[in-house]
Amino acid sequence: MSAAAVEHPCDGEPESLLETANRLAEQNPGCRVEIIGGVITVAPSPDAPHARVLNKITRPFVAAGLDDGETEVFQGIGVWLPSGPSDFAIPDLSVVDADLDEHLIENNCYDPAVFRLVLEVTSSNYRSDLRNKVVTYAEAKIPVYVIIDRRHGRLHVLTEPMGGGYDSHEVYAPGQTVTLPESIGAPVTLDVDELVRAGRPRA
Repeated sequence: MSAAAVEHPCDGEPESLLETANRLAEQNPGCRVEIIGGVITVAPSPDAPHARVLNKITRPFVAAGLDDGETEVFQGIGVWLPSGPSDFAIPDLSVVDADLDEHLIENNCYDPAVFRLVLEVTSSNYRSDLRNKVVTYAEAKIPVYVIIDRRHGRLHVLTEPMGGGYDSHEVYAPGQTVTLPESIGAPVTLDVDELVRAGRPRA
């Protein structure tokens, strides 16, 4: 993750933070541009192991029926955050209420109230996923935040959002399984070892 330099046009009104973020997204196709805590961040394109983890972890959510009926499962849709006037994030995976389309706020981002779960697979921006986003997702009152920490080979499940974080933070290691809260719409069990192995480059 890197904080992007804010450049203003030579003439006319200086562009807003949101306009800068959108310009950077256009100039850096494949990168993920977000505004967290009033700071623009630009994450590089994910590598193959990142995509492999995301593919594997999507399957149990779909198999549980969460992509049909009262909820849907998406990769890479924006959530508008209350932590700043233009703050937004783009989680790797989300479980949302099926009426998501009725809750568009701005800049292709949706009301955090319709997000039942957000999930991040760490890359070079792992500090943001493990720190900054814990605070911002909790402030947005997103009930469940899951992190696949590829750097340290662990899976984090955070629940019960409060002021500046989550009241419950459980960490799971390879060899363990975790069943996510049924509040997301259905029980989903994840195999930590499978996900950690998927996040490593293949020999």
